[in-house]
Amino acid sequence: MNTCSPLREYQYFNFVMVAFVTVLICSNLIGPAKIAQIELPVWGVLTFGAGVLFFPISYVFGDILTEVYGYARARKVIWSGFAALAFASIMASIVVALPPAPFWKHQAAYDVAFGSTWRIVLASMIAYFCGEFVNSMVLAKMKIITAGKHLWSRTIGSTIAGEAVDSALFYPLAFYGTGIIPNDKLPLVMLAQFTLKVGVEVVFTPITYKIVNWLKRAEHEDYYDRNTNFNPFTLKD
Repeated sequence: MNTCSPLREYQYFNFVMVAFVTVLICSNLIGPAKIAQIELPVWGVLTFGAGVLFFPISYVFGDILTEVYGYARARKVIWSGFAALAFASIMASIVVALPPAPFWKHQAAYDVAFGSTWRIVLASMIAYFCGEFVNSMVLAKMKIITAGKHLWSRTIGSTIAGEAVDSALFYPLAFYGTGIIPNDKLPLVMLAQFTLKVGVEVVFTPITYKIVNWLKRAEHEDYYDRNTNFNPFTLKD
């Protein structure tokens, strides 16, 4: 059990990091362009952005990173995801803005799929940054409080906190006053998205348990952040 030793190299850390960043990019580039609607037995008709299927999985990987490797490692991954998201957004804007060839007739569809406004992009990045750090901090501190027991309480509790911050920031920043979503409907949309995202975390809890337990055995690591600097704006160990 590691509590304050210098960060070392791990066999599987880079794979988890790549998975986290990949899911994050997919959630922001693939999902937002489509609004889906399904009918549930109890809930009724549910309308949601397809990105909700991707984004909660990044929280699962964030939980795994913090639980196994500690907050300092997770902080670097969150910053890596932020940089990747910024790069992808900038490149998407450049590609959308390039004048299409006269014989290429799909610019309108491309604009819809990848032409998010900068207000939405910035709202997404701010919400991601704040939500992921809240998620990681809460999990790390809860691990100390629970003495490493009841993993489910940390993964679900930290996700509730992180997703609440994410939803509370993203929707008002992205849509308030735009008319895309009526202002009086924003709380309902926020609640639906928050519920779905937390629900995904709950569903994935058994899988999270298996991955976390396997990684702890394989890496010989179970990090406790007792002496960690929780400042999100430093990359020092």
